[in-house]
Amino acid sequence: MVRVQLDHPDDTVGVLRALEQLVRANASPDDVLWHVGTSAGQTDLFAASASAEAPSHLTCHEPNPGGAYGVSGAHGAGKTASTPPWPADFDALADTATLHDDPQRFTLLHRLAARVHADRRAWQDTLDADRIALERMARQVRREIHKMHAFVRFKPVKDEEGEQHVAWFEPAHHIVRAAAPFFARRFASMRWAIFTPRGCVAWDRQSLQFAQGTSRAAAPALALDDGDELWLTYYRSIFNPARVKVAAMRREMPVRYWKNLPEASAISALLADAPQRAATMVAEAEHRMAPSAQAVLASRPVRPHASPGVTDAQAVLTTCQTLAARCTHCAHAAHATQTVWGEGPIGASLMLVGEQPGDREDLEGRPFVGPAGQLLRAALDELHWPHDQLYLTNAVKHFKYEWRGKRRIHKTPAQREALACLAWLEAEIQSVRPQAIVALGATAARSLLGPDLAVAEHEGRWLHRADGLPVLVVRHPASILRTDAAMQLALRQRWIAHLRLASQVLPSSPALEEV
Repeated sequence: MVRVQLDHPDDTVGVLRALEQLVRANASPDDVLWHVGTSAGQTDLFAASASAEAPSHLTCHEPNPGGAYGVSGAHGAGKTASTPPWPADFDALADTATLHDDPQRFTLLHRLAARVHADRRAWQDTLDADRIALERMARQVRREIHKMHAFVRFKPVKDEEGEQHVAWFEPAHHIVRAAAPFFARRFASMRWAIFTPRGCVAWDRQSLQFAQGTSRAAAPALALDDGDELWLTYYRSIFNPARVKVAAMRREMPVRYWKNLPEASAISALLADAPQRAATMVAEAEHRMAPSAQAVLASRPVRPHASPGVTDAQAVLTTCQTLAARCTHCAHAAHATQTVWGEGPIGASLMLVGEQPGDREDLEGRPFVGPAGQLLRAALDELHWPHDQLYLTNAVKHFKYEWRGKRRIHKTPAQREALACLAWLEAEIQSVRPQAIVALGATAARSLLGPDLAVAEHEGRWLHRADGLPVLVVRHPASILRTDAAMQLALRQRWIAHLRLASQVLPSSPALEEV
């Protein structure tokens, strides 16, 4: 049995040095006992090579009441000068995975290192179980470092040297040394210290000093102060109730961090008020949205299920199309090439509503001519739907995108942008007077049926608007194109089966009410 003594849990230099000696000695991972913590006079694997190259040792003591730190030794003094028996990428993986809290990390690293030492080609096996486990640990460590950078909150305290900013944090892994340089760069001109159960670090404006972890009771008291109240006021002011997604928020700001975050005291109340605040925002926006379209519709009122003359309906549609071409009610309208209006005859039996124009639609000025539109038009041909009974349009009339290199990449429209175009969509519905509508995707479904619609629960189902108009909810063809090639055929077949439900609305099909 070989005993490997590491100075501290994040002793990456010691781990790599030990792994190199172990694999060169052909030591079995099952015969190695890894121990963390300094131990004077130990006799282990390192003892035999101590005269040639002593391991890096660091001895720290707990911070004293005055806040001073004591440090001796060095950390990260450098890796062994000999050529490692593995690729450089293994060093990077070991450096990060060593910081994980899993006690099996050293054994996993040893097993993987032994296989790679025996056959360098083993490193190319990305499905190796030990490598997968270590890469998962490395991702968790990197995420925890990111969270420490985001969620540390400093507070000023007085000591014999003046003002020092201190913080308390509770990391899940041994990341204090890895995360500390970020704070040294960002707060280079102020004295600060971070206390955690897994290690402490202080910055004296010149160098970082590390110490062993401490308890919350032993750390300085960090009560709420005026700075916290100012931060809470700011946090409440920027909280957007219309964009809140609780699951995503909990994923990005896990609950275990909340007890040490001053803004956490406001989160519950903000979440409770979010639905009412969002409803108020929507109601206020409705008074501002596309007043020109509302004015046109008001001047030519059309009762639900009435049969206005084609000439009058076409005049309304043409007027609204002209006004929409000058619409500036959403910010990205100014960046689009043109307004993309609907296409089809007045009195069409079926209206198909998509999300928004894509790159090709924006350039050509017609709906559904890009890749997703071609998939839709091919499906319409397969279903033998007569084109003179179809009206194609989008819930949003301008292309929203972002540049990636020389390409314009689609961006999903926000709720307020769909709301800004809602009057144009309603103008099309009142003018065309379809018997039913097919909502292609979430944006279209929510524009037609309300912003709170759980789209995934209603896919392939008929729903009814407040005016009684039936709406069939199906996925958008673009979502099929974005899936894995192996899944596209099955998704397309299911999608066409859902579309086929609307065949009953078209001439020569049974009436919708009979189904």
